Amino acid sequence: MWVLGPIGFTTPWLLLGLAALPLLWILLRAVPPAPIRRRFPGVALLLGLKDDSAETDRTPWWLLLLRMLAIAAAIVAFAGPVLNPKVQHPGQGPLLIVFDGSWASARDWQRRLDRVTGLLEDAGNAGRRVAVVSLTDLPEQARDGDGAPQFMAADAWQSRLPGIKPVPWAPDDAAVEAWARGLTGRFDTYWLSDGLARDSRPALHRALEAHGAVTVFESPRPALALRPPVFADGAIQLTALRALTGSDAKVDITAQGTGPNGGERQLATVSASFPAGADTAEVKLGLPPELRNRINRFEIAGQHSAGAVSLTDDALKRRKVALMAGSRDREGLQLLSPLHYLREALKPTADIIEGNFEDILLASPDVIILADVAKLSPQESKELLDWTDKGGLLLRFAGPRLAASDISRDSEDPLMPVRLRIGGRTVGGAMSWGEPKKLRPFAKGSPFYGLTIPGDVTVNAQVLAQPDPTLAARTIASLADGTPLVTRKPVGKGQVVLFHVTANAEWSTLPLSGLFVRMLDRLAVSTRPARPTAEELKGTTWVPAKLLDGFGALRDAGQTAGIAGEALAAAKAGPETPPGLYRSDDRRVALNIIGQTDVLTPAAWPAGTVIEGLAAARETALKGAFLSAALLLLLLDLIASLLLSGRLRGARAGAVTGAAAVVLLALALPGQVRAQDGTPAGDAFAIRATSGVVLAHVVTGNAEVDRIAQAGLQGLSDVLTQRTSVEPETPMAVDIEKDELAFFPFLYWPVTAAEPLPSQAAYVKLNDYLRTGGMILFDTRDADIAVGTTTTPNARRLQQIAAGLDIPALAPVPPDHVLTRSFYLIQDFPGRYSGGKLWVEAAPPGAKKVEGMPFRNLNDGVTPVVIGSNDYAAAWAVDGQGRAMFPIGRGYGGERQRELAYRFGVNLIMHVLTGNYKSDQVHVPALLERLGQ
Repeated sequence: MWVLGPIGFTTPWLLLGLAALPLLWILLRAVPPAPIRRRFPGVALLLGLKDDSAETDRTPWWLLLLRMLAIAAAIVAFAGPVLNPKVQHPGQGPLLIVFDGSWASARDWQRRLDRVTGLLEDAGNAGRRVAVVSLTDLPEQARDGDGAPQFMAADAWQSRLPGIKPVPWAPDDAAVEAWARGLTGRFDTYWLSDGLARDSRPALHRALEAHGAVTVFESPRPALALRPPVFADGAIQLTALRALTGSDAKVDITAQGTGPNGGERQLATVSASFPAGADTAEVKLGLPPELRNRINRFEIAGQHSAGAVSLTDDALKRRKVALMAGSRDREGLQLLSPLHYLREALKPTADIIEGNFEDILLASPDVIILADVAKLSPQESKELLDWTDKGGLLLRFAGPRLAASDISRDSEDPLMPVRLRIGGRTVGGAMSWGEPKKLRPFAKGSPFYGLTIPGDVTVNAQVLAQPDPTLAARTIASLADGTPLVTRKPVGKGQVVLFHVTANAEWSTLPLSGLFVRMLDRLAVSTRPARPTAEELKGTTWVPAKLLDGFGALRDAGQTAGIAGEALAAAKAGPETPPGLYRSDDRRVALNIIGQTDVLTPAAWPAGTVIEGLAAARETALKGAFLSAALLLLLLDLIASLLLSGRLRGARAGAVTGAAAVVLLALALPGQVRAQDGTPAGDAFAIRATSGVVLAHVVTGNAEVDRIAQAGLQGLSDVLTQRTSVEPETPMAVDIEKDELAFFPFLYWPVTAAEPLPSQAAYVKLNDYLRTGGMILFDTRDADIAVGTTTTPNARRLQQIAAGLDIPALAPVPPDHVLTRSFYLIQDFPGRYSGGKLWVEAAPPGAKKVEGMPFRNLNDGVTPVVIGSNDYAAAWAVDGQGRAMFPIGRGYGGERQRELAYRFGVNLIMHVLTGNYKSDQVHVPALLERLGQ
């Protein structure tokens, strides 16, 4: 291919024909020869006469130019012009393709895969063997200098590419350097860099250059990241990072969290500006505590990478703590106040509420602390018990009032963790110690396990617990002589904790020590404004609750093992400690990709390194356009020639002009022309839609997605024609803003993150369609990246679209739903991907399964909405020759998955067309026989 600027030619030697155009010009000027002028007196007799036809004595220059252009356009067309031809990478011998594979690669991962796909095609055409390696997924032997890449045929890697994903951490420098030292042989390298500097990058580059030529592919866009949020001075401080410092730039940072209805939503947005030449952008976000406590992560809008996401934990969520004392503060004796030390301990990390009992409960606190409160009214006790049962933490402190009361003496009070003995134990009292007692080291299993006990913490008075079989299990801290110091018991979803000493320094020195604050922290009474240290987490075990993937999406941790608190405090994101949200009892700690002091440094490459971008422009063949231009010019030549010869007159002129206008219109408007309903084009649309059973898909505005949807419905229509009595016509594209929906029994809606929301008029049409028997299959097409989460961009867009639709309650499709037997007996509903849930209208509450029957009798019509994520159209899609357009899985297993996808499609359309007739009991004998029962 010969490339000239943005245009390439597949057969450039044909362009030599352009050199013959000057010769052709001369020939056209010379033939026919110009008439010879002779003076003849008899010609005077002909003066005044006119011929019916006239002929010019020579061809005008502009007509010759028109003909030259037509011939030139034809020559260029047959030379095979291509716009944005794919850059060829010549070479021979083995080829190594290296992915950095880190979180910084995720934001443009698809472009990287497209680029590698092109490189593999070039290598396959050249017969080169290829190895593909991700630096974040090196084999275990890499640390030993082994794990050399395995070179195979280029075609073998095409099916493996979808399995290569970015991970939410950076490559291990030691493993990369060891792997680089173990490379042998000659090979060229294509390195898809994420653009960030690392310690191992220079050594790896030198090692690769020693084995052959190295070409680097790198995005010109800077990598963006987000540091963990910090709560200070009543506001959340957010810091965005960028790798390349240039001109001014602005990014939007969104706060994602739980909305009032329990679903995830965007709670706030703030813009951060990068000054010219700066690599950080700082901004403050002020939110009320109720909204701030709902936030579970911050993310940079439009950056789909784990580095652009910062998870939040207890460091951000200031808890609301209510304080009540059994006696008022004594004026002028602040240090003797029952609440003074609690206020000082909690003020930096919690929102403190004080007032009467009724006002406190109305404020919905997370924790209620009762300092030496003995008696509560029956109404107060009932309300406090209900609040605790729903998940509240009731923290009680002893004191003179509690010791003198009869609370929890004869029988255990519901709001006390243990029974108490009458009176108390003090130094010099009836039940006295010889000297103040120290604390016993916290036992394993206690929330305080691992905390260091200062030597000056002593207790000189306490309330005693009544011994019983449950006392040992409820004791979480004790004195050196074994008497309980802190006891706890669960109450419903909440718990009650009792410190057997006062909250002030009257009975012990505990409130004067830092241990007091750390104990409150371990009980999740207070939260820390910064990430806890190893000392604070010592002795605890943390289990991951949610984990981040490379694209910044949260997924369930599954059975991932927990890690020790000391390891978590010092951990960096990696394979052994993946980033995510870790939990221990009621406490949460977030492990993010980016730390508070991290910066992003762009990669620096040695002089002479070949660096290319990731953009792979799509080739566009221009042969048809040039041929059309040639035909148009020849048509104009024909009209001009007729005009010059005088043959375009009267009715003939009108006919020729009309025919030319039709041809010109056809050439100028090659695409499909559609109009509103009520016009001839609208009538044609209605006739085509009602000529038979027609499957339709919603136009998303994304040309590639719409093309796949059309091909997918065509493949499903072909299968229906082959296997059932339903013979659908050619599928149609539907614009929900303009077209009538009632013509179609079924709409396939592939959801994209960027498609516009329907207008109010479109929502009216959609709701009428759903209420009158139509079905919409929403397909988010993200089951490969949405494992255990619904927070992908496509899923969030679906939530926004569905907000205006009249959709009934949905539930995962049950095993006895009619979709499992409307034509085929199936239980799986895969598409191009498998594993994504399929949601249908939930069964009515009274639907019960009859004993002996394999399914419930649900004669409730057709589910109006089906929601899936397995990319069904891609599994159904066929090209013009009826061949599958996209690969699924590998080998027989992949084709089996495609067959199940077709069977699901058949069941879905049969369910749409026939309703729930398969739920009728008349079908039970046949179904039981098929089920083998």
